[in-house]
Formats: sequence, C-alpha cells, structure tokens
Amino acid sequence: MPSNKVVSREDWFQAHKAHLAREKELTRFRERIAAERRELPWLKIRKDYVFETEQGPKNLAELFANRSQLIVYHFMMTPGSDHRCEGCSFLADHIDGANQHLRHHDVSLVVVARAPLAELLPYKQRMGWKFDWVSSYASDFNFDMQVSFTDKQIAAGDTTYNFETRPRTSKDLPGTSVFCKDENGDIFLTFTSRARGGEAQIGTYDYLDMTPKGRDENGPYQNLMDWVRLHDEYQDRHADKPNCCDD
Repeated sequence: MPSNKVVSREDWFQAHKAHLAREKELTRFRERIAAERRELPWLKIRKDYVFETEQGPKNLAELFANRSQLIVYHFMMTPGSDHRCEGCSFLADHIDGANQHLRHHDVSLVVVARAPLAELLPYKQRMGWKFDWVSSYASDFNFDMQVSFTDKQIAAGDTTYNFETRPRTSKDLPGTSVFCKDENGDIFLTFTSRARGGEAQIGTYDYLDMTPKGRDENGPYQNLMDWVRLHDEYQDRHADKPNCCDD
C-alpha cells in the first residue's frame, strides 16, 4: 500500500483543489483533441468487403444497420487459434454497456475477427457478450485496415501498424476503426485507434486510476497482461501468459 503524506483537513482540501485545476485542464484538452479528430480528412472505401454474420453474409454497408456511423473493434483471433486474447477480451467486456446507448445515437458497433464465425460464436457465448461479432475470414478487410499481416509481410519486416512500419511477429493486432456512410451510400474511414489508444474504451482503467494503487501493473510485462484474465478465469491466475499486447 502506498505511504502518502497524511495532513490536516485544510491542507488536504487545498492540495485536492489545486489538483482539480489540473484535472479540468485535462478535460478541456481532451475536448480540443476530440474536436480536432472530427476535423481530420476521410478516406473513401472502394472495396466491397463481405463479412460472415449470424444472419448470413453482409457487406460493410449492411453492418451500419441503417445508421450513418459505424465503430469496428478488431479482435485478435486468428483462424484455428485456441488462444483467447485477455487484452481484447478485457476491452470487449466493456462494449455491451456502452452499446445500449450508442445504437440510440446513430452509431452501430461491431466486433470483427479473422477467425471463422463458427470459432467466434462459442467464445462469445462463453463470455456472455451480446454485441454483434462478425468474421472477415474471406476478405482483405483486416489486412487493409493494417491490423493483420500476411506471412510474406512478416518475413520481410514490412508491417505497418499505428502509422509505423517495422518488423513484427504477430499476425493480428487490436484496434478500432471508425466509418461514416453518407446519403449516397458512400463509406469513408474517418478515424483509427491502435495500440494503447484502446484504453479509452476500457472503463475499468478509469476506476483504477482513481485508487491509491492505480493500475498496479508492476509484473514482468508492465501492462494489463500482469493481472487481467478472462473474466471467468480469475480463480486460475497463471503467471506465464503470452504478451499479446506489446505493440
């Protein structure tokens, strides 16, 4: 447990009041960044991507579900893999609560993975998730969004992720892609978030950041892999876990 200075009520009040000013600076700065984000240029999507869904094949336009905005979370789950990413699952645990409100504010949200739908749905059922999870197994979607990489790209060290090209060994990495569909039905990629950008969708971190111990990620990985488990495995705390989120 941290051993912070213990002070009088008046000193406590003044210290926390000063800190509140800094918190307000951060809030206003985040608002400015969000406004700048909304002004970023868009990229027109010209491919007709098709996804495997529980209702049958759907193209990207159909994933909007009659809304004009679409958020896609790229879940790390490669075809045939028996690994279930703790980091992606941690974020996915936070989706259903937000999604109850997003769908009423002109925003659809889907989760996409490269594994076939038959491999996704049993895990979705196990975790009790309600969001739409679709497979991009038969399309170039993940590769074009630069969250998945071919064996050739990995061998050549030619993998671009989060606007940085360098050698990587992971075939899939996490991220969020945001799209808009206009009145003519044209679709645009408006924003992407990769790597630690996903923390903004993890409300648990906001709670932890208010506590004395904070995130307390002081193990060998120095990140969520030190403590996060699939939410039905917390009774089985293995020390050695593959670090799937080091990018």
